[in-house]
Amino acid sequence: MYAQLIACVAVLGAGAYMVKNVFDDSKTVSQSPYYEDTELPEITTEQATTEPDPNKLLFESSNIATKDKYKGDLILVNNDHQYFGGDEDLVSIMEMNDKTGRDFFTAVDYTYTIQGCVYEPLAQMVEDFYNKYFNDTLIIYGSFRSTEFQQQLYDDDLANTGEGESTRVAKPGFSEHETGYAFDFSETENYDYDGTGDFAWINENCFKYGFIVRYTEEKEGITQIQDEPWHFRYVGIPHAYYITKNGICLEEYIDLLRSYVYEGEHLDITDDSGKSYEVYFVPSDDGSDTTMVPVPVGKEYTISGNNVDGFIVTVYKDGIPELMKYEPGSAGSSSGDSENSGEDDSDVSDDSSTDDTADSGEDSAEY
Repeated sequence: MYAQLIACVAVLGAGAYMVKNVFDDSKTVSQSPYYEDTELPEITTEQATTEPDPNKLLFESSNIATKDKYKGDLILVNNDHQYFGGDEDLVSIMEMNDKTGRDFFTAVDYTYTIQGCVYEPLAQMVEDFYNKYFNDTLIIYGSFRSTEFQQQLYDDDLANTGEGESTRVAKPGFSEHETGYAFDFSETENYDYDGTGDFAWINENCFKYGFIVRYTEEKEGITQIQDEPWHFRYVGIPHAYYITKNGICLEEYIDLLRSYVYEGEHLDITDDSGKSYEVYFVPSDDGSDTTMVPVPVGKEYTISGNNVDGFIVTVYKDGIPELMKYEPGSAGSSSGDSENSGEDDSDVSDDSSTDDTADSGEDSAEY
């Protein structure tokens, strides 16, 4: 026991001796002559305070039936793109006139129908025209046609001309009239609407109501249809505004929109009233029954197919214009015979397949 205690004391003593020698051998290092005795600046990090852009849209996904690319007011129907319809929301023009108390324009008879969403913009345009010129001679001379009736018109024209292909009547399935979004004006004095005189106001201002003059002389090489100042097509206010102001046709517009894909830059439109719109294109997923279409959160929007390869989304940043607000079926379906809507067997209707063209000196027209 005493031997162990003596050993521990010896070890502690040796350790203390070694520590003392270390401190005795240490030296004080003098300050470098290159050292500047200045205080270093205090380093602070500022946190980013970026405010969210209130004008930037947020999006969520919506699954749309891929086959719906063949529906909507922006579908392209021409000699190259067939119309696949059958569930049009049609209303009788004359029934709607009776219902709304409008008597300053008419149609050939009660079987003449158009898409329900087209009636109010059409009627409001004609009402504004009437209030300006007190001209009540406008008549709808061509409207919706079934494919079967288009076939009848086509066959009749071949029988009359003896040709193997018609240059005056669109092939069945390829006429805009089959969509219900197109109509033809005439007037009850000469049955020769050419968009001049008082009627020039309609052709110059129709875009404000969502319509375009579908076939013009300048775009004949693209549309393959000669000048038809009487033929109007509904596409909605923002699109009619852009098409008209930029002097392009519907074919060119549909092509243009393909460059404004959802993932990239969108097309911004501001109309004459100051309302703003944002438009973009989403290709259809043709390998699936549904296509995922991004849509804005908290903003009104519409989706239309282009009848070719995808969907066009229109965002109404300032809300949908009152003139364009329409609930499908809200106007009531037509009770007329839509089989012959746009042309029937009456004398006037028979003339409507040729009269405007003959009086205007045109050799080819879209019927």
